[in-house]
Amino acid sequence: MQYRINIINGPNLAYIGKREPEIYGKKQMGDIFLEMKEYLPEDIFKRVDIDIFQSNHEGEIIDHLERAWLNKIDGIVINAGAYTHTSLAIRDCISWIKIPCVEVHLSNIWAREEKIRHKSLLSGKCIGVISGFGIFSYVLAILALVQYLDENKQ
Repeated sequence: MQYRINIINGPNLAYIGKREPEIYGKKQMGDIFLEMKEYLPEDIFKRVDIDIFQSNHEGEIIDHLERAWLNKIDGIVINAGAYTHTSLAIRDCISWIKIPCVEVHLSNIWAREEKIRHKSLLSGKCIGVISGFGIFSYVLAILALVQYLDENKQ
């Protein structure tokens, strides 16, 4: 089965690879497709149509999630950046659109600032969380999402 998947990135993710590489790694967001082509099994790589979106603005992220619902997108990989820890609005949107969602983080958020980053407002509305593997986190998220869709899609 062919799946349409949106990757949605939040604030401060446009300059990954240049911004704090000691935390987020040296690979850039443009490397996501290269990582997928290299590491996803060929049969899975051929079955996914992926659109990548990034915004520093909470409302634009919500607009993109709502468009995913309107366009009947099969799954979402979301790295909401700092909004992970602050945005009830993004959480509410993920909740009502009912599209399977995997939360992703480049860094291991549980190895970082406890009072700030250990609480995700989104994870309770997502099917899973992948954290700490840099850009490769997106590859793992796509693998997990495809498996989930294969097992649950009619």
